[in-house]
Amino acid sequence: MAGKLTQNWADKPDPDDFPAAENYLSLLMPAATAKRLGRLLRTAPIVRRKAKDLLRASRLPVLPPENFHVAKDIKKVNAGKKLSPVLLVRGRIGETEVPLTVADGYHRICASYHLDENAEIPCRIVDPTSR
Repeated sequence: MAGKLTQNWADKPDPDDFPAAENYLSLLMPAATAKRLGRLLRTAPIVRRKAKDLLRASRLPVLPPENFHVAKDIKKVNAGKKLSPVLLVRGRIGETEVPLTVADGYHRICASYHLDENAEIPCRIVDPTSR
């Protein structure tokens, strides 16, 4: 399975990933700040990072492959469908000690991890202090 996943990523995020990211971020910060970061995520360049490193930096546990959304993404990959790049905010937000926030794509990261933890995942990353 290794190697196949790196070819199953779309070139850009799905349009509905941005409102989802903004909705999530608005739980962690004021809505206006979440909206600003959402705008920045729309134009941030794609970079590639390993699944295992994204999970470590975000301090999120890897969800099991039986998780409904993870299983759905694994099935997509096995069917040759492309996954949407993930949206990330680098740096501590407010008082949190988490150095990376997955604004959208947690299940896709977990699916990738189960298929190949060293797979390079396309990401858009912004800093909370970016303008």
